[in-house]
Amino acid sequence: MSVAARSEGRESAGGAVARHLLGLEGVPAAQIEAWLERAAAWLPVVEGRGGGDDASTGAGGAVAGLGPAPVVANLFLEDSTRTRTSFERAARLVGLEVATLTGNGSSVSKGETLLDTARTIEAMGVSAVVVRTGISGGPQLLARHLSIPVVNAGDGRHEHPTQGLLDLLALRRALGSLEGRRVGIVGDLANSRVARSDVHGLVAVGAVPVLVGPATLVPAELSGLAGAAGAIERSIDFDAVLPSLDAVIMLRVQRERDAGSGIAADYPRWYRLDRRRMELLPEHAVVMHPGPVNRGVEIDPEVADEPRRSLILDQVTGGVALRSAVLEWVLGPADRGVR
Repeated sequence: MSVAARSEGRESAGGAVARHLLGLEGVPAAQIEAWLERAAAWLPVVEGRGGGDDASTGAGGAVAGLGPAPVVANLFLEDSTRTRTSFERAARLVGLEVATLTGNGSSVSKGETLLDTARTIEAMGVSAVVVRTGISGGPQLLARHLSIPVVNAGDGRHEHPTQGLLDLLALRRALGSLEGRRVGIVGDLANSRVARSDVHGLVAVGAVPVLVGPATLVPAELSGLAGAAGAIERSIDFDAVLPSLDAVIMLRVQRERDAGSGIAADYPRWYRLDRRRMELLPEHAVVMHPGPVNRGVEIDPEVADEPRRSLILDQVTGGVALRSAVLEWVLGPADRGVR
């Protein structure tokens, strides 16, 4: 199970078992809804509008009982702007101090293993580790050997669970209930950890993922990701599915993972979201992108910047709120949210 319950992870000195967020595969809808509700409570705080409930007491209050100045270590061994900064901001909102380590600035660059680095960080007394790594399954490895919570900020070609959750948050704010909503996920699905988390999350809340892209980048096995027969659709024809979609999540071709060889020249012609394709979408449909955006490749600038229907910046803002909710959950009182 991707989200740790009391049976997963090593016991701490106090006998408790750490709660981890390692992926969305197998996470029940009730837990996802609890995170989304809590994130919605954090949104006014993130946006500077105050807070309608106790979320506004997060700075110092959300993790009460952990002792003075608990620290979360952000271990980012791959490049990141949005996710790393978002976790740093979220940690401070929740009342944590932050220690950020990157691949070039850590002992991993000298040959130390991921696990040895994480154990060293744990020995310094940090309260949780947020990890991004090119190793698929790296966070799961850490969760088996550490007694502190581990949050997956993206691992290899596996999952990016907080991105999946913040995408659900943005969709729910724009569309209301997601039951039966058809969400196109378009582009390099073969290499996308975001796509995997999106699929698991969307199926859990009753939406229908529609996987779109060239056959080389939408492997047939992805249709069975969520283990729900008939719940996931797959197409190579972007134009054909657009009229039936409630939302489109555009993905970039991940050239750093050797994607796109042999298809780069023709890719924008068939899979770029431009003004013509926007007109094929229903009027209520919204557009999303996890970033970074390659303008003119997977999406045109005028579509990315469309003020009414593009949720790209809403995703960024919601990401801080969502990650505040997740950090609060892994480190807060045992009765905070579903487990």
